[in-house]
Amino acid sequence: MVIFNTKLKMVLLSIPAMLVMFTIASSVPKAHSADKEPIANFDNDIYPVLKKHCQGCHNDKRKSGGFNLSKYKNLADIKKDMKTWERVADNLRTGDMPPPGKPKPTNMQLDVVNRWMDTQVFEFSCVGQKDPGKVTMRRLNRLEYNNTTRDLLGVNFKPAEEFPADDVGYGFDNIGDVLTMPPILMEKYLDSAEDIIEMVFKNRFVFTKYLKVPSPEKVTSADFPKILEDIATKAYRRPATNDEVEKLVKLCEMLVKKGETPSNALKAGLQAILVSPKFLFHVEIDPDPNSTAPHQVNQFELANRLSYFLWSTMPDSVLFDLAKQNKLYEKGVIEEQVTRMLKDPKAKAFTLNFPEQWLHLRNLKTINPDKAKFPTFTDALRDDMSKEAELFFEYITKENRSILELLDADYTFLNLRLATHYGIKNVTKPEFTKVTFTDNRRGGVLTQAGVLTITSNPTRTSPVKRGKWVLDNILGTPPPPPPPNVEELKEDDKALTGTLRQRMEQHRANPNCATCHLKMDALGYGLENFNPVGIWRDNDGDKPIDASGDLPGGEKFNGPAELRKILLTKSDLFAHCLCEKLLTYATGRGMERADNCTIDTIVEKTKKDNFKMQDLIIEIVKSEPFQMRKAKRGAKS
Repeated sequence: MVIFNTKLKMVLLSIPAMLVMFTIASSVPKAHSADKEPIANFDNDIYPVLKKHCQGCHNDKRKSGGFNLSKYKNLADIKKDMKTWERVADNLRTGDMPPPGKPKPTNMQLDVVNRWMDTQVFEFSCVGQKDPGKVTMRRLNRLEYNNTTRDLLGVNFKPAEEFPADDVGYGFDNIGDVLTMPPILMEKYLDSAEDIIEMVFKNRFVFTKYLKVPSPEKVTSADFPKILEDIATKAYRRPATNDEVEKLVKLCEMLVKKGETPSNALKAGLQAILVSPKFLFHVEIDPDPNSTAPHQVNQFELANRLSYFLWSTMPDSVLFDLAKQNKLYEKGVIEEQVTRMLKDPKAKAFTLNFPEQWLHLRNLKTINPDKAKFPTFTDALRDDMSKEAELFFEYITKENRSILELLDADYTFLNLRLATHYGIKNVTKPEFTKVTFTDNRRGGVLTQAGVLTITSNPTRTSPVKRGKWVLDNILGTPPPPPPPNVEELKEDDKALTGTLRQRMEQHRANPNCATCHLKMDALGYGLENFNPVGIWRDNDGDKPIDASGDLPGGEKFNGPAELRKILLTKSDLFAHCLCEKLLTYATGRGMERADNCTIDTIVEKTKKDNFKMQDLIIEIVKSEPFQMRKAKRGAKS
């Protein structure tokens, strides 16, 4: 096979040049609207509101939270400090500012300020056609490669396990901006292509089913066009062109002329398909590359986006045929396909991989609680913790339950080992089963052992980590990075005494820490009844647990049940956060501030029926960022 490797390596090493030809990364667009919005004036409309409601705490003397409103005299000053004003916008959106006890702007004033910041500071508009965002062409990640080769050729030995790990961006491993193409990966693609095709040719059943020829020995040169066109069409996820098929056929015919058997020559043609950028990348071509106007992706590109979102693999024959018949954009078809696809076993790729990345449960694999303190924590229990979250999310998705059950539900999925860990009786089998709680200690993902373990330290809980996790993944309001030169709370700091909570409050006396930790720590305190591996406790050593908290918005709670009830009152924030995470995973790109227009619209639409999970998914795949793209001016197809 040396001759094939040499030729295929030349094909593979041509990827960078082909990437230039196919690249579809678009620039971030400015506002584009046929409808003119009235533009507020900073001096007359914006600054008076900010001065009245903000400057009392954020001035030259106090600078609460490190923010001094007085130094911003005009729009130009604000644009020099965009990160700070993103925090201002987020605090106004969530209602965290102004704080309790301070007069708040009217809803009309807030609307004017928010729209002014959107259009003038961040330069986008929610009026008219929404911005589909910047898309970067991305390669198949390892999961997608394994699943696609499985469905393309019936080979299920997970060849991508030998590939370098996929880089992660915005919390997910399918983000185009970070999925790099190191030279070692090109070599792995070549080796994998050879291994896959060899396995197909050695398995007569697979060979006959996928190549439609009785056996390798019966392959003739006359079979090349049909076999190569069929496999290339499936591999490229759209009809292969005559030119593409002709080049593959010529490669095979050339090898036959040099003395190779038709069977060996066909192997080379199939390997060439598997190392083509058209297979390895999600390629989308612009109909008019000289235009930057947003346009719908074509039928096959939409089928591809939908399939890799929900299945992490190539479209099946149903999706492909609908695309071929130009029916995917017809009314009701997308809804039918989402419903069908979520019932398919391949949807396990979504119900496993999305939540384990959103909830950070992949970190469980590397978490090692102190064995002396937590001897019952085993690798088997670690796997059970992941399985609970997976089955819980899968149930809510497939049964089209409200996403709010992710915050609080009276049920979960347990086996005997995990139920024993929780102190729950009447679960007697090693298989997982749906279990209804008899008290309100647990409910939703916050009180599942997997989340509680990854947000703890090896020897103790971490209210900071737990609170930050809630801000990041439930409320979608991540805190800013900690200021430089601020040390973490040390286990052996003798200057700090008392319970963990008391020591943290002494540590938080540092004014640089207080502002952000006020909210973050309070959320974490609400989960203090759970120890570092998620077991309920009433005491920390010989001291009673204090799980009470005061949030900046004025809400007070005591314990995880009351904390969950407060989070349920923030359903719009949670829906916005989950929608943003889903849209990031679905499109393979990080969300930008302009995407809030789309996300807010989806939240409003799904709110009417209590945020049903499948409704949320359907609205995402019907949205502009999912169905549209914007070309880079002057790109070539």
